[in-house]
Amino acid sequence: MWDERPTIEDIARYEGQEIVLKGWLYNMRSSGKLHFLQVRDGTGVMQCVVFKGNVTPEVFETAAALKQESSLVVRGQIRADARSPIGFEMDVVDLQAIHVPEVDYPICPKEHGTAFLMDHRHLWLRSSRQQAILRIRAELIRQIRAYFDANGFLLLDAPIFTPSACEGTTTLFETDYVDGSKAYLTQSGQLYMEAGATAFGRVYCFGPTFRAEKSKTRRHLTEFWMVEPEVAHIGLDEDMDLAEDFLVSIVQGVVANRKKELAALERDITALERVQKPFARISYKEAVERLQQAGMPVRWGEDFGGDEETVLANQFDRPVMIHRYPAECKAFYMKTDPDDPKCALCVDVLAPEGYGEIIGGGQREDDYDTLLQKIHTHGLSEEAFGWYLDLRRYGTVPHAGFGLGVERTLGWICGLPHVRETIPFPRLMQRVTP
Repeated sequence: MWDERPTIEDIARYEGQEIVLKGWLYNMRSSGKLHFLQVRDGTGVMQCVVFKGNVTPEVFETAAALKQESSLVVRGQIRADARSPIGFEMDVVDLQAIHVPEVDYPICPKEHGTAFLMDHRHLWLRSSRQQAILRIRAELIRQIRAYFDANGFLLLDAPIFTPSACEGTTTLFETDYVDGSKAYLTQSGQLYMEAGATAFGRVYCFGPTFRAEKSKTRRHLTEFWMVEPEVAHIGLDEDMDLAEDFLVSIVQGVVANRKKELAALERDITALERVQKPFARISYKEAVERLQQAGMPVRWGEDFGGDEETVLANQFDRPVMIHRYPAECKAFYMKTDPDDPKCALCVDVLAPEGYGEIIGGGQREDDYDTLLQKIHTHGLSEEAFGWYLDLRRYGTVPHAGFGLGVERTLGWICGLPHVRETIPFPRLMQRVTP
């Protein structure tokens, strides 16, 4: 193995052995002849006890001079300790300081506001809370990939530079391309996945997407990650079945594998354990009626905002699916409902507990003439979408898919008040650093 060094995560394997740990000083307290070092190594935190009688005077003094986030190497024996949060401690016999900061670590011990913490995001990542969140994020991504890989989907990467809009021109990030033309940061990989679905049957893409939305809500980032499956030969009902099965699988996978981290966030997992099939499926029309009964001034034809989504989601103990929105609320590529031309064959999945939409999708328009008309109606360039129209010229079939936003989903799973903590380096309306 390239690296077989012990880690705190696997420390139980080394009980009774003398080992070497490499890491950083998370915290420290001293009491006479004892220094209690809280050492983190990226996999966990463990107390390392430096007893004056077990080390040289030089080592004891080195330990005394450490500051928070000093990098260090400790050697000692691992012993069981029921008082330890991880059940083990190290009795140190040697210690080497690699680097001791000249100034105090800016994050701790004082309380800081959100703006300060975001300015120091590169350091804030070292805190136990942020590490728990990002470990859960990594698990969520693993579960997403595992689900699609196990169900016959092919990972197909979509481009980040695109020549045209997918959702709407008002939220595009524009850039000058190398040939002098205009290019845009992708809003979605969906159109490209439709090409993939006609080639491979079942595909998905997974990567960053960009929305230049002037929004300061707790649910919005300008750069976020989205997974987008697309399947040939299915309609809206099967698309909803897929979204339901997928969401249950990834949530339960995270709950099963990251209980420790969820507990550290004080997340009530009973709400997550209720995420089981079946989900309620209500039409947009029924959703409007429910909102009106709840006192919300909503009329048929209006799209739902965060407040409306929260009221609706709070009526259920697990995600709810709202289908068949007015066609005018949805993108040009959505297929019209043959039973009601005013509606589109689409679905939004709302997370409970006030977290709102986490999945949006539906059946795509598969008829060439109808799609061409919609492109013209929306004032889009037929030339720019020529390749997209080709998919309807050559072997068109019914097809459907959806997109799930990783950060919104993670925010809900972790019970976070804002999505800014769900991504290592968030990009917000007024933040592009660090």
